[in-house]
Amino acid sequence: MSPDHDADAPVLIAYDGSDQAKEAIDQAGLQLRTPRKAIVLSVYQPLSAIPFWGTPYGKVPPELLEAAEEQANKAAAEGAAAAKEAGFDAEPAVIEATPIWEGIVNTAQERGASMIAMGSHGRSGASYVALGSVATSVAHHAKVPVLICRGK
Repeated sequence: MSPDHDADAPVLIAYDGSDQAKEAIDQAGLQLRTPRKAIVLSVYQPLSAIPFWGTPYGKVPPELLEAAEEQANKAAAEGAAAAKEAGFDAEPAVIEATPIWEGIVNTAQERGASMIAMGSHGRSGASYVALGSVATSVAHHAKVPVLICRGK
């Protein structure tokens, strides 16, 4: 049986600490057979991926780079704890990726996830055009089912 149809394969939970991500954990726990393995993934972008216009006048301090990774580690640990409360045998994971959706999709494939659960911030209009939607991109590119949840 392939991982995308294996009930024992882990669920990848994309977690950014938002209410929408917390709801995704709760819903995945309610909808899926638990206990079940889960990988709670926090993705952060390298600061070089942040667009700017004009000439940079300084170097990004290493402390700022370390802080981004540290925040991602804290989010992943928080999400793994919440996933354990929802009945999952969860482990935290952190990656650096640009774009974020690609990191989620690639990690799901690399780790043999049977599905992806994530929250959606519900952007529309100009903010959707300007910022895009990680959830939409994951849904379009993932080769496994995607559970997308909005906050309560």
